[in-house]
Order: sequence, then C-alpha cells, then structure tokens
Amino acid sequence: MKILITGAAGFIASHVSDAYLEAGHEVVVVDNLSTGYKHNINPKAKFYKIDICSPDLDRVFEAERPDIVNHHAAQVSVPLSVEDPLNDARINVLGLVNILQSCVKHSVKKVIFISSGGAIYGEAEEYPTTENYQPKPLSVYAINKMVGESYLAFYHHQYGLNYTVLRYANVYGPRQVSHGEAGVVSIFVQKLLAGETPTLNSYPEDPNGMIRDYVYVKDVVKANLLALQTGEQKAFNIGTGIETHTRALYDEICTQLGLDVNPISALARKGDLKRSLLDWSKAAVELGWKPDHDLQQGIRETIEFFKSENKR
Repeated sequence: MKILITGAAGFIASHVSDAYLEAGHEVVVVDNLSTGYKHNINPKAKFYKIDICSPDLDRVFEAERPDIVNHHAAQVSVPLSVEDPLNDARINVLGLVNILQSCVKHSVKKVIFISSGGAIYGEAEEYPTTENYQPKPLSVYAINKMVGESYLAFYHHQYGLNYTVLRYANVYGPRQVSHGEAGVVSIFVQKLLAGETPTLNSYPEDPNGMIRDYVYVKDVVKANLLALQTGEQKAFNIGTGIETHTRALYDEICTQLGLDVNPISALARKGDLKRSLLDWSKAAVELGWKPDHDLQQGIRETIEFFKSENKR
C-alpha cells in the first residue's frame, strides 16, 4: 500500500514511517519541519516539505494518490495550546480538515488519526480510563483532539471515509524532542547527560509530581501497523495501565545514569493534569495489541540513543 504520513520528520511518526517501509509499504512524508528534523525522515520515503494547512497540500494527494493517511502532524504542547489557542486550532483542527477534504476528493481508503489518551479525558473519575469514559478536556490541545475525532465521525457519515483513532498515553523513546506531554523523559535525560539539573513540576499537594502512563515508542509503532488492517470507526487507548509519578521517572533515569542529583522544584504548568492512566484492554481484544516494553527497558534504550547522539 501507499501510505502518506504527516509529521514523519518528528519523533513518533518517523518511527512509524520506518516500520511501514520495513513492512514493504510505500511511504510519502508530509512535514513542514517546524518542529521535526529532516534527518529523521527515512531516505526510502518520498518527502514533501509542506504545511498541512496549505491549500497546496491537495497537489500532493493528486500526485501520490495514497491508499492510507496516517496523521501525526500536530501542535503537541499542552502549555503552548493554552497560551496560543488560535495556533493550536489552526494546526490541530483546520489542518486536519484540510487533510480530510483531500482524502475524500482523492478516494483515500482510510485515515489513522492520532489523538491523545494522555490529555483528552481530563481529570477523569475512572482509572485506568477506558474509551467509554466521556472526555472532559481541560486544555485547548485536548479540546481540539476531541474535535478532530468528531470531524472523523462526520466525514465517515457524510462521505464513507474509513478511520481508526489511536489515543496515545505519554509516548517516550529515541528521537523524542523536549516539547509535548511526554517530553519530560528527553528533558531529564539530556539535561542530566549535559551535567545540568532538571526541573520537576508538581502541584503543592503532591511534590512527587504528576501521575502519567508512559508507553514506549516501539509499542506505539506496533499499534500503527495493526491499525492498517483493523479497528474501523473506533478509538483505542494505547498505553500501559501503569501509573508513574514524575519523581519515580526521574529517579529511574538517575539510577540508570549512576547519578544522585536532586531536581529543582517548580509548580505545575498551565494545563497539566494531575493524573492520567489508560485502560488498553480494548486494543488488546480488537487490535491484538499489547505493550511489550517496561519503563526500565524503554528508558535504557532512550538513554543509549541520546548518548550516541552526543558522540556525533
């Protein structure tokens, strides 16, 4: 199949692109390089430097005629979405609609849409949170991801466009950048490797920081492979169901680096949830997916990647 991936110069989608190519698919990458890096793009993929909001995007669809669109491109920072809601809406809503219009026009068979299980549910009253829980988004980023899911349902109802939604927990791993919900892993690792003292954000009532569900990027890639063939018109949580305080994450990184450095304490940022934890049993039953990497293993591979990057 020919698969068009948006945002594949970035962290997660570049890994997905690699996996699709390895599986024998033809890959077309669309990225404006605003936050991604050209060196992340697999040389076997065909690359178009273009913004997903651009009216010229339709020319890419017309030239390539993809079977599937995997939509990862996004404004991914929760604090930035609160500070600049118009920009978040431009990218995460209008950009998606621009893509969906071209999908309908050029008979795309399916869209794999990346939503946010780590933010969309808000301060849920159900933990681990299932897909049946009514989202209560508490940031502009989360609101616009929920809006994106609604647009997909509309385009399926109106035009028969097939789709699968993957609601990621906090993804971490090699190539991770320092913005976004799970960017804390790369921030901690890179600062500690550089001899700097990281900052740990927390609410006053819990100095150990927020509770998050950290899922390794290789496990997320597996979900994107499975979604090519199944999961029609459904949303799936992609997480581990294991809660980790920010302090516990920090301590694990320090332990693996052989360091004893107390972090700088700071208040939680705008839009930070106190707790996020996903139930992934639906993905297990309907996609045949499960997380294979525990936090220790994932952090070990992430540290090895950043150490090798520092040697370049």
